[in-house]
Amino acid sequence: MENLALIDSFSEFKDDKQIDRVTLMAILEEVFRNALKKKFGSDDNFDIIVNPDKGDLEIWRNRIVVADGEVEDPNEEISLTEARKIEDDFEVGEDVSEEVKLMQLGRRSILALRQNLISKIHEHDNTIIYKQFKDLEGEIYTAEVHHIRHRAVILLDDDGNEIILPKDKQIPSDFFRKGDNVRGIIESVELKGNKPAIIMSRAHPVFLEKLFEQEIPEVFDGLITVKKVVRIPGEKAKVAVDSYDDRIDPVGACVGMKGSRIHGIVRELGNENIDVINYTENITLFITRALSPARVTSVKINEETKRAEVILKPEEVSKAIGRGGHNIRLAGQLTGYEIDVLREGAEEDVELREFSDEIDSWIIDEFKKIGLDTAKSVLEQDIADLVKRTDLEEETIQAVVNILKEEFEE
Repeated sequence: MENLALIDSFSEFKDDKQIDRVTLMAILEEVFRNALKKKFGSDDNFDIIVNPDKGDLEIWRNRIVVADGEVEDPNEEISLTEARKIEDDFEVGEDVSEEVKLMQLGRRSILALRQNLISKIHEHDNTIIYKQFKDLEGEIYTAEVHHIRHRAVILLDDDGNEIILPKDKQIPSDFFRKGDNVRGIIESVELKGNKPAIIMSRAHPVFLEKLFEQEIPEVFDGLITVKKVVRIPGEKAKVAVDSYDDRIDPVGACVGMKGSRIHGIVRELGNENIDVINYTENITLFITRALSPARVTSVKINEETKRAEVILKPEEVSKAIGRGGHNIRLAGQLTGYEIDVLREGAEEDVELREFSDEIDSWIIDEFKKIGLDTAKSVLEQDIADLVKRTDLEEETIQAVVNILKEEFEE
């Protein structure tokens, strides 16, 4: 029979790893019903018998016998003369079941059927892959570099699934070669058309959090909790940790003897500088710890505006701000407060916002981004260094310096 072993006739799907035989037979039935609708206008009077154990499929068309010349719908009715060619004892009004051979659908229909089957199989596979990786969102995953493009690295896992690591999700110092194994978190999974787009990230804060879980047993066991992670990928990160067991020093356990435990994480992240901080609900103490390695003299909190004024000795200011303003920016993100740095004995200083009639507010904001919010804090800096640390032109910075100098010369 021509319809026997249909799976074998589509051999490329027979050994498909993503689909079982029963599901494949169900897809075959759906595809054939679509073909019957196109060929005969309806599939309501067709029986499709699928045998997944044998891998065969039979199609039977059911019609009613009518008198010769009274056939109105050839799909549902058959003339007495035609019926008796099947069996010679049929009478008007009886039901006739006739097997439909595959070739009766026509060569063009068979080619379309085959293409439709390919599409349905791929759609099924993609749904399975989507669900598999959707469950892995936020988890660490490892895949091999397959192709390096300008804007992304294309990875393949052991099952041949394609994973995209975009340029902006990489650590700036990342350098990959074909065949390298790459670790990151599955950041997002979306269906684009019928194909899942799996995005990996190495720059996301969750990647660092998951590395702590993998590399530090106390975090994995739940004895130490990672409360919050903030990062400037490849540059600096701050991780707040806590433990409900007073016998455990969470910072010491995470860092290890002479940094032995955290060293592997730092290396994985391209020598990213990681500050591990004891979490506390005392916001004043938390801000003080977050500004490490700077030593804070005092902190004044404004709960309504979520701002904190931090007083430091002049020699501690540069430590609090950090290279490129990274330290103070991350401390603000970690604590949820905007931090203003003030120097001890700076009573004669003037806040930059007092110059808003002479200096544009966006320029003042650029200085504040790197922790400079008073006139003297700007004047103490080297102009060339300010050009590197801000998005301002040298001429703009020089003009600001001239305005600030006039204030103190008066």
